[in-house]
Amino acid sequence: MPAAERGREVRQRLLSAAVELIPERGWPAVSTRVLAERAGVTPSVVHYHYSSLPALLNEAVVGVMRQMLAELDGFLDAASTPAEAVDLMLASVNQYSGTDPLSLLFIEAYLAATRDPELREEIATVVDGFRERFGRWLDEHGVPEPVETAAVLVASIDGLLLHRGLGTRPNPEAVNAVLRRLLP
Repeated sequence: MPAAERGREVRQRLLSAAVELIPERGWPAVSTRVLAERAGVTPSVVHYHYSSLPALLNEAVVGVMRQMLAELDGFLDAASTPAEAVDLMLASVNQYSGTDPLSLLFIEAYLAATRDPELREEIATVVDGFRERFGRWLDEHGVPEPVETAAVLVASIDGLLLHRGLGTRPNPEAVNAVLRRLLP
């Protein structure tokens, strides 16, 4: 295997290990040693590929967020109306318990972002990008104040996911009805 390919494979193992460890242990408990052990490499390899452990953790979490929001873009492609887009997004929320690894990864990332300005900026860029795409899509579908509507809908869906971690599960049909009132 060529060195460049080996390097990509090691970086991917490190990122995957970070995505597994953050929900298991919590962001602050992921050390270089633990991460290296999970990825099957020596700690020096972590620092060979990344300038710091936070840089690796940030890249891992932001990559997963980009991937998740790309899936939401797919809902926009599949939906023919704004109400249908909201239905699809809310249905996707139902796959997460709030205590599943992906939900915990996002919760940990949001918390870490309160202490890490670089991570906060990276997450904000990803979320803002989706919100802008969603706003344009809503505009194309005749929704008044599309950017503001997108902001409320995205924040609501995000909040519903975060609240699931607390064990709160409002009636999905009632939530759907409320959010649909924002749309023509």
